[in-house]
Amino acid sequence: MTAPAAAPAATSTTSAPPATAAKRVGRARAWATRAPLLPALIFLIVVTQLPFVATLVISLFDWNSLYPDAREFAGFANYSEVATDPDLRKSVLTTVVLTVAVVLTSLVLGLLVALLLDRKFRGRGVVRTMMIAPFLLVPVAAALLWKHALYNPEYGLFNGVLNWLGLGQPDWISDMPLLAVEASLVWQWTPFMMLILLAGLQSRPLDMIEAARIDGASNWQIFRYLTLPHLRRYLELGVLLGSIYIVQNFDAVFTITSGGLGTANLPYTIYQTFYQAHEYGLASAAGVLVVIGSIIIATFALRVVSSLFREEVSRS
Repeated sequence: MTAPAAAPAATSTTSAPPATAAKRVGRARAWATRAPLLPALIFLIVVTQLPFVATLVISLFDWNSLYPDAREFAGFANYSEVATDPDLRKSVLTTVVLTVAVVLTSLVLGLLVALLLDRKFRGRGVVRTMMIAPFLLVPVAAALLWKHALYNPEYGLFNGVLNWLGLGQPDWISDMPLLAVEASLVWQWTPFMMLILLAGLQSRPLDMIEAARIDGASNWQIFRYLTLPHLRRYLELGVLLGSIYIVQNFDAVFTITSGGLGTANLPYTIYQTFYQAHEYGLASAAGVLVVIGSIIIATFALRVVSSLFREEVSRS
C-alpha cells in the first residue's frame, strides 16, 4: 500500500530540475530580448528624467542667480507663490484661453477638411500633401511667416488685399494680439487634426453606411448617427494631443508678440522668470506644474489610444 504512494513523490523529485531549468532558460530569453532596449532606456532616463528631478529639487529653493550666496531651502513656498502671483495666474488664464480656442477651432476645421478629402476626386493626393505642409514647418518659421508676410501693416498680404478692396489697413498684432497668435497656431495645427480624423473616417464600417443609404438615410443622418459616433474616440484623441502641445507652445508667442499685449502664456512667463528675473526656484516650480498638467492630459490620451487599438483588434 505504501509503495504506490511513494511513486508520485519520486516522479516529482525527478521532474523538478527540468522545470527550474526551463524557467531559467525562459528568463534568459526574456533578458536577451530586453537587453537591446536597455541603452535606449538608459539614454531616455538620462535625457528626460534626470533634468526633471533636478528641476524638482531647484523648485524647492529660493534661488536668484543674481544673489547666489543667498540661496536657501524654501520648501513649497515657490508653489504657493505660483498660485498667488497675479502675473502667473494671468498667464495661466491666457494659456487656457489660447489652448481652448486653438484646439476647438483647428478640430472643427480639421473635421471639415477631412470630410472633403475623404471623397474621391482627381488630384486628391496632391491636395493632401499640400494640406499637411503647414504642420511640417518649423514652428518659429511658421510664426515668422505670419508675422512678416501676412500681418505686417506695410507690406503684409492681409493689408495688401484690404488695400486692393479699398478697406482699412489694421495693425493686426497691435489691434488683436491674442487672435493673431491663435490664427497662426490654428493654421499650423489644423492639418494635424485633419490627419487624425481622416484616419478615423477611413476606418468606418462601409457596410453599415451602404445599408443606411439603401434604407433612405440622408447624408446628414449618416454623418450624425454613424460617422460622428464613430469619430468620437478620434475627436477625443485630437483634443488631448492638441492640448498637450498647445499648452507648451512658446514659439508663436515669443516670435509674434514677444509676450506683450496680454499674450504671455505660462511657458513664456516661465521663460521671463528664469532668464530675465533670474528666479530659478520660482521658474522651476511653475515648470513642474506644467509638466504635471501635461502628464495628466497625456494619461488620458494614452487611454484613448489604447481603446482605439482594442476596437481595431476586436474588428479584425
